[in-house]
Amino acid sequence: MQHPLLLPTTLAALAGFGTAHAAGAPILQEITVSSGRQDLTGVADSATEGTVTARQLANRPLLRPAEALETVPGMIVTQHSGDGKANQYFLRGFNLDHGSDFATHVMGMPVNMVSHAHGQGYMDLNFLIPELIGGIQYRKGVYAAEDGDFATTGGARIDYLRKLDHSFVELGMGQRNFRRLLAAGGHSLGDINLLGAFETSGYDGPWEQPQNLQKYNGVLRLTSGTAANGFSLTGMAYKADWTATEHVPERAISRGEIGRYGALSAKDGGRTHRHSLSGDWTRTTDAGASKLNLYVVDYGLNYFANPSGYIGGVQGDQHEQADERTLWGGQVRHSWFLGPQWKDTELSVGAQLRQDRISSVGLYATENRQRTNTIREDRIRETALAFLLEARTQWTGWLRSTLGLRRDQIDARVTPLAGQFNMRNGGDTSAGQTSPKLGLVFGPFDLLGPTEFYANWGRGFHSNDARGATARSNPQDGSSADAVPLIVKAKGSEVGIRTTPLKGWHSSLSVWQMALASELVFVGDEGITEPKGASRRHGIEWSNYITPADGWIIDADLAWSQARFIEANPDNGGRRVPNAIPLTASLGLIADSGGPWFGGLRLRYLGAYALEETGERKSAPFWMANLKAGYRITPQLQLTLDVLNLFDKKANDIEYWGGACTRNEAVNATGGCGSGTAIDGRLVHPLEPRTFRVGLRANF
Repeated sequence: MQHPLLLPTTLAALAGFGTAHAAGAPILQEITVSSGRQDLTGVADSATEGTVTARQLANRPLLRPAEALETVPGMIVTQHSGDGKANQYFLRGFNLDHGSDFATHVMGMPVNMVSHAHGQGYMDLNFLIPELIGGIQYRKGVYAAEDGDFATTGGARIDYLRKLDHSFVELGMGQRNFRRLLAAGGHSLGDINLLGAFETSGYDGPWEQPQNLQKYNGVLRLTSGTAANGFSLTGMAYKADWTATEHVPERAISRGEIGRYGALSAKDGGRTHRHSLSGDWTRTTDAGASKLNLYVVDYGLNYFANPSGYIGGVQGDQHEQADERTLWGGQVRHSWFLGPQWKDTELSVGAQLRQDRISSVGLYATENRQRTNTIREDRIRETALAFLLEARTQWTGWLRSTLGLRRDQIDARVTPLAGQFNMRNGGDTSAGQTSPKLGLVFGPFDLLGPTEFYANWGRGFHSNDARGATARSNPQDGSSADAVPLIVKAKGSEVGIRTTPLKGWHSSLSVWQMALASELVFVGDEGITEPKGASRRHGIEWSNYITPADGWIIDADLAWSQARFIEANPDNGGRRVPNAIPLTASLGLIADSGGPWFGGLRLRYLGAYALEETGERKSAPFWMANLKAGYRITPQLQLTLDVLNLFDKKANDIEYWGGACTRNEAVNATGGCGSGTAIDGRLVHPLEPRTFRVGLRANF
């Protein structure tokens, strides 16, 4: 008996609608595509999951590595600081901050950091090398048993290529001192493949204070067989240093205190590193499939920021957030293919384990990156264990179901190490949740074309910072503080349709809703957990993937959402969730028929979003476009040109509403600045201007 690998696919991916069917039932067209090394064919469990292939990424213009996640329909990736810091993410009416409600794994390793110095779920993807990505599998919602902590809006699993067609060296240069060198090569001996890559890059950016980004990145990967039958062992090493221009009060620019790309603080920025070793083993037979994944990660961050400016005086309010940890864990999963007598059910059981051993996580007052006071410093050991059970059943030729159950248990111990008002905090905390999941697929039916209908429901969660769950006092001033739950419950559902109305055109439409028990967020800038209340969200997503001719790909996505708190803010009566983007759209074109010319064009729209609960103050909506054009001089040599922000839009990458003070306001004691009182206003980080970058690649 042959059984399809359950690799989810949607129209946003180069895969289609293979599914079991009964005699005489309409057959949803099976689409087989290549990721460059192997075919990907699969079955979808919802209307909003898919697989992005290397081919889709190859000609996509990227300003930052994490923008590879914008292949997930509706995902927005921005930045409000320097390029060495984790990006800001937005999806489904969530301001994901640096990753608090979207779970990402790279080669089986979790990227989101628990109880992190800068914020819960901190997801730094700057170590990615986009040219090595073999595929991105994404799922939205809380409907898969495999997805646990942080997978509230969904999650993505990124895997690198198992081997290269050609070794290559690529040299990139561009405006504002951009430079990049990437060398990648491989060697095969029988069924054993060795892949190695080294990247070094730097960039000053448009900022009046040069960013001076210096990044080093290395990968060594040993593989055998395929993702379904084989193994891989991957070592990675990454480090970066940078100087940041943080978001600033807009009034500092409009009044001429600083320029549009100016900074209020001269020594913001930081350094970070990530070293990892991961391995996986898989085996698939007619009777079932087994998978084992193990990993260990050494991670560190020292981040210096002055986001509020000069509230406390003309010396500034810079602080350092420091994080040093080792995390390790893995996953084991086995599936049984039970055959026709059991309705072709695939029954899976699995377990996941993760432990973060955080030797030191701290918040310090600093001046020019020199520590002047320890606000809090803690040692944390946090362990997460999960068991999962899932059954996929083909009941009839037009009905299949996925029933899942997941049990999570999180235990943490927080030991305060330093801080005048922090020593009363700490202790042990634990929490657990059982999360049922249900998915139904109706079809395929022959309507406008092969069509399937989907209905999904599930429960999920994101964890809170363990320091917030063991809090007794505010580490800033010693005032009493209430502990918060370690787990925040979420419940979601959606209905959707996926269809092929014309040959080469795949379209999906989904309507979804999500309830979150609390918007509690650990505020790394203050060392406390800030309650935001329960919220409700709903929305509509429409995604299209079109291949009008050989070598041409068009994708178009539209996403609308509404995010509201259950209870109004007592200070202003508003219920809007700040920084929840209600409308996003994207349009992309890729052209590469194998001839000398190739390229890609991306357009992205961000609608206006509320900056505070009343919605009276909103961001400015804007379109932007990125272009990549390439020419193959010979089969071994190619030249590319990237034009980022093609039309030189004058907009803001991110806008906030909050309290801050400029240096002039502190000196002149405006509004209490310099003596502890901030001025509320619009805080902005401008979009980078039009930027040209050229690349030269030589294949061997």
